[in-house]
Amino acid sequence: MLHTIQIKDHDIAFSCGQENVVLDGALAAGYEIPYSCRSGICGSCRGQVVSGEVMGGTGGGLTEEERLEGHVLLCQARPCSDLTVAVREIRPIDRSAIKTVAAKVFRMTRAAPDVTILNLRFPAGTKVKFKAGQYLSMQLEDGTFRHFSMANPPHQNDGVELHIRHVPGGRFSQRVADGLAVGDTLSVSIPYGDFHLREANDKPVVLLASGTGFAPIKSIVEDAVKRKLSRSMVLYWGARRAEDLYRMDLPLKWETQLPWFRFVPVLSEAGPADGWEGRTGFVHQAVMDDIASLAGHEVYACGAPAMINAARQGFTGSRQLDHDAFYCDAFVPSASAGPDTAPIARP
Repeated sequence: MLHTIQIKDHDIAFSCGQENVVLDGALAAGYEIPYSCRSGICGSCRGQVVSGEVMGGTGGGLTEEERLEGHVLLCQARPCSDLTVAVREIRPIDRSAIKTVAAKVFRMTRAAPDVTILNLRFPAGTKVKFKAGQYLSMQLEDGTFRHFSMANPPHQNDGVELHIRHVPGGRFSQRVADGLAVGDTLSVSIPYGDFHLREANDKPVVLLASGTGFAPIKSIVEDAVKRKLSRSMVLYWGARRAEDLYRMDLPLKWETQLPWFRFVPVLSEAGPADGWEGRTGFVHQAVMDDIASLAGHEVYACGAPAMINAARQGFTGSRQLDHDAFYCDAFVPSASAGPDTAPIARP
C-alpha cells in the first residue's frame, strides 16, 4: 500500500510503500535527504514525524530526548499511514551532474601497513565538478559497487585521490593489495553525498576523523586554502597507533602555515611506553575535554560509525552542539559484496 509523505515547510510530497523506508521513497522520487550509514547508527537522516505513524526508526542513532520529540531515523522508518515529516534539508537530486568516466590508475602509494593512497587520472580533457568532502562510486568487475571519499580538492578535477584501507576479504581492497597495477582502468561515477562544508555562516569548525576518514577532511581543508578562507578549524584525527596517522605530515604543515587551523592527533592504543607523547584515548572525548561548549560550532565527522554515534550523542547531549550542526560521513562495511570499509549509505 502506498502512502503520501509530505515534507513540512516545503512544496514537496512523494509516495512510499509501507514495505519501504521513507528515505528510499524520497530517493526514488528524486529527492535527497541527508543520510550516511543507512544502518540506524549515525543519526544523519533524522526527521521529525509531525503527523501520521511509522514503524521502526527509533534506533541507537537517536537520543532519548529526540525520541520523545517524535524524531525517527528515515533510513529505518516505514510509513504506516500518510505522513508529514520535518527534515533538516531536502533537495532535488541533479542526476545530470553525475558523470561516469573510465579512470586509469596513475600512482599507488603504501601510506601505512594497511592503507594505500590510490591516484586515478581521467581521460585527457575530462574534468568533473564536485564539492570538497563528496565521494565517488566505483563499479567492480562483478557488477557490485564500492564507494570512496575523494581526498583531493575540487580544483584538482582531472583525477581523484582515494585512501583505501585494506580489509581482509574485502573485494576491492584485496585487489588493491594484490592485483591492481598502474595503467589499469576503473569505472567511477562522480559526485555523490552531502558531506561538505556549509558556507552560510562563519561558525568555528571542528573536523573529526578516524582512520581513513581523514580523506574527505583533507579535501575540505585544501579547498579552504585554495579559496583563501579563514574560518577557524581544528582537526581531531584519531587512530590506534602512530603509523595509522598515515599522512600526519599534512595537518602538521597546515598548522604551521595557517593561522586559522589547529591539529590534535589522538591515539587509542599507544602512550609514552610506545614513544607517543601526544593525546590518548577516544578522539571524540578529546574534543569534549578541550571544548566546554560547542554551541555556535559546526562539526564535520568522518570515519567509523561507533565514533560518529558517540561524538554526536556526546556533543549534542553534554556540549550544547545544535543537532543540525553535526554533519557526518559514516564508513560502514559493504552489505552487498564483501566487507570493504567504505561509505556505502548512498544513492
